[in-house]
Amino acid sequence: MALWGKVQKLTGDQIRTVQAAYGIHFPIEVRHYFAHWIEQQPWMELDENNREHEARAVQLRDMLLQQLERNNSSSDDVFLRETAQQFREMYGNHPMNLIRVIKHGLQTELRMVQQTEEVSCSSAIQQLDGLEWYTQESERALQEFQRKLEAWLVQSQKSNHLTAQLSQLSHQVGDFSDAKQQLQDEKVQVDSELSSSAPLLLFDYMSLLQMYEKTGRELQAVHSHILEHLMIPWRRQQQVGNNPSALESGLDTLQQWYDSLADLTWRNHEQIEQAAALRARLPLEMSLEQQSIVPMLLSGITKLLEELITNSFVIEKQPPQVLKKDSRFSATVRCLIGRRRHIRMTLPQVTASIVSEEQARSIMRHDPGAKSLKSGKIENNTGTMEYHQASDQMSITFRNMKLKGIQRAEKKGNETVTEEKFSIFFQMELTLNTQLNYYVWTLSMPVVVTVHGNQECNALATIFWDNAFATTERNPFEVPERVSWPELAQELNNRFMTQCSLELNEEHLLYLGSKLLGNGEDFSRQTVTWAQFNREPLPGRSFTFWEWFYSILKLTKDWLIGPWKDKLILGFISKQRAEDWLMKAKVGTFLLRFSDSELGGLSFAWVQLNENGEQPFVRHLAPYTDKDFKTSGLGDRIKDPDCLVYLFPEIPKEEVFAKFWTSSGEKPQTNGYVKPDLTTRIPGTSPAAASASATSSGAQLEGSSQQSTPLSPAPSDISSVSSPSVLPRTQKPFCRCVPHYA
Repeated sequence: MALWGKVQKLTGDQIRTVQAAYGIHFPIEVRHYFAHWIEQQPWMELDENNREHEARAVQLRDMLLQQLERNNSSSDDVFLRETAQQFREMYGNHPMNLIRVIKHGLQTELRMVQQTEEVSCSSAIQQLDGLEWYTQESERALQEFQRKLEAWLVQSQKSNHLTAQLSQLSHQVGDFSDAKQQLQDEKVQVDSELSSSAPLLLFDYMSLLQMYEKTGRELQAVHSHILEHLMIPWRRQQQVGNNPSALESGLDTLQQWYDSLADLTWRNHEQIEQAAALRARLPLEMSLEQQSIVPMLLSGITKLLEELITNSFVIEKQPPQVLKKDSRFSATVRCLIGRRRHIRMTLPQVTASIVSEEQARSIMRHDPGAKSLKSGKIENNTGTMEYHQASDQMSITFRNMKLKGIQRAEKKGNETVTEEKFSIFFQMELTLNTQLNYYVWTLSMPVVVTVHGNQECNALATIFWDNAFATTERNPFEVPERVSWPELAQELNNRFMTQCSLELNEEHLLYLGSKLLGNGEDFSRQTVTWAQFNREPLPGRSFTFWEWFYSILKLTKDWLIGPWKDKLILGFISKQRAEDWLMKAKVGTFLLRFSDSELGGLSFAWVQLNENGEQPFVRHLAPYTDKDFKTSGLGDRIKDPDCLVYLFPEIPKEEVFAKFWTSSGEKPQTNGYVKPDLTTRIPGTSPAAASASATSSGAQLEGSSQQSTPLSPAPSDISSVSSPSVLPRTQKPFCRCVPHYA
């Protein structure tokens, strides 16, 4: 959950502290309206006391003012217009003050949220400790009641025995008046004691039941806390899949909670059963309401135990969410309870099967026969859960499952096979303390089944959309058809951050938004449909937005991770914007952008002079793709052309790309041959113009002694260059930095 979402749940002193942190310097309404944008900005990276950071502070101030002005077009947004004007007056000459206010506000928010979460967790721990003590107290109270009941029953038997003796004496011949009187006196005393102690006994019994009622409520409250604050966030984190190590430690924490809670629940279950058995021996009149308490308690504690066992059966390692038919895959399921001394369970056999979306719904509804449903065949799909003493875990890993067949449902509308979702259905039956039998199951996150490798991209789109926008409690596997652009932008950013180690900036996201929603500066109130995302092709293209985005993601992850992390690739920028920027830069300046027209392509754009050395213009290199980087890396492809001098805005390329260059020394091979180096040559460039570019730019570039042939003047429009040649580096490379025309 975003920070502001957690802040909105604060109450009392915590929320008042947050409001006071912003005060009159930053209206809390602005924090609310632009919560997503504010949390995306690098406020914490700036030191308001460092003058070197002032330029970035000015940039952030201006971006905030733009946000305010973009969203004040409607008549009810007068407040935003007034706030923008106030900010100009307050922070126009003091941008560092704005940084100070926002940092203080965000830090206060985080502190209050953490305090609340710590208090909530601490409260639950205290509840658990209290429940342990209370369970011990109820155990003692139960034993004491049992002792009193036994004593009362002994007295009751004594009264019955005295009655029998008196009856026997009355039928005997003779004078037994003294004996009779003695027996009658004794019986009166016993009956008096029974009569006086009976209400106390009933009171003790009802007090005991009240203890169980209280314990049951608190056990349920702790379980609800675990579900809301630990289990559901863990499942959500697993869905997003950002931090595997955090998932593992989180599950270990959950195991401690569930084991403790299940142990307490079982002990109270046993006590209530004993109390029910004692009730049958209690020959006292009870009202119907009193009589209903024990069955109600027993039903409640049994249901809670079942909920605990059901929720403790989790998929520790999810199966792949894109499954190719006839491919092998693995998964790990784990039971979080069963290691405490009061609970013993048989090691159950677990079975895995694949079910359709509709079958998953049937399972969720507990329909009759649902546990036998399946939509395909999985080999090696059964195994017995094992207890691992070293880790104190009970789990099973299916290491060698294989999907042999799949039964698809009828298509719905224009749905494709890569939009059809399935789930791996794990189920088992376990016996608790040789007394209670439970049928337990869990469903994996949705999977898409493919039969060809070329279906993977679209299958991943389905999974991306589901993981990003599915709610925790949903009807399998429903997701919204339409989401807000800020939500989608956040998920695209998360995906890039996870796989490429550097998040997208505001300019990147604005460009991505324009690809989906057309030109504009503010997409904060616009929505994107699934069809726009991965059904309809982009305007003028044969591929969808996701296909284009995913191809770039894959290219970056496979070949460009280093330069991307070092922020050497501008990437998501339009061709026109790249030209506008470069025309203001020195000759020889270049930038790297992702291609609009080719999937998974990275293009160079650079500025050079025309044949006469007078007029600068921009050229674009045909995009490099995966197959190009397999033969030569990005660093070497930038190193070779002499027309590439400065990385935009004005950084000598050797300063930032040298670490990505490969050495040019000879590399003897084991077979006695020498492997040649490869060099990149851009057609249509000349050493003469390169020298001119180098001179005008103040750079020292390598050239060639060859003479360039006369070329026609550069046209006014921008030209693109075809894919460069890759040649053995047997002679010095040359780069003719003027356009070439056929």
